[in-house]
Amino acid sequence: MSLELLDVTVRLGRGESRVTALSELTVSFAPAALTALVGPSGSGKSTLLAVAGALLRPDAGRVLLGGEDIAGLSPAEQARLRRERIGYVFQSGNLLSGLTALEQLLAAASVAGRSPRAVRARATELLSEVGLGHRLRHRADQMSGGERQRIALARALLLEPDVLLVDEPTAAVDRERAAGLVDLLAATTRRHGCVTVVATHDPVVVDAADHVVDMARLRTGADSPL
Repeated sequence: MSLELLDVTVRLGRGESRVTALSELTVSFAPAALTALVGPSGSGKSTLLAVAGALLRPDAGRVLLGGEDIAGLSPAEQARLRRERIGYVFQSGNLLSGLTALEQLLAAASVAGRSPRAVRARATELLSEVGLGHRLRHRADQMSGGERQRIALARALLLEPDVLLVDEPTAAVDRERAAGLVDLLAATTRRHGCVTVVATHDPVVVDAADHVVDMARLRTGADSPL
């Protein structure tokens, strides 16, 4: 299932502070492939992820997921899409501070209409794969920034989304752990055939990627869609 942004324009802010974050941008992302999204701060990487994940509606253009324009869906339809088909890993982790690592995953499954009991074994396995098997019952507010982000990654992978959007997954982890996380992302992408887009400055991610999209070049029209 491919993901395409066609002639997408996004303007942020109001009045004199209003800026164009994306201007008539066209790019496509292939299924079963990990794409690294690179470029300097302010080049639009996070905005692109938000638009691709139906978190931000573009001012113009279309966002096609499997041929369906998700930018044109109602707010309720977009919310359902986000719950059931799109996985997110933000730099902050976006975790619930009062829940343990394992409970974070089980709660996400419940919200998506999945039985927590049915996914418990897989949730435990994923937390072990990201190096947190010994921290299953520790609360998020007892974790480091890198640990919280690894929980968020496991949570996103649990529901086997069609699209996986990841913002700087290795920013708060050491080099050895970073390599392991990238390997897990790549393996999951190929195993489940999902579209994975990773905004990054990390050469470890870039080296492991199937495709690399340079936002600085894309914004000037120097790159063509994948």
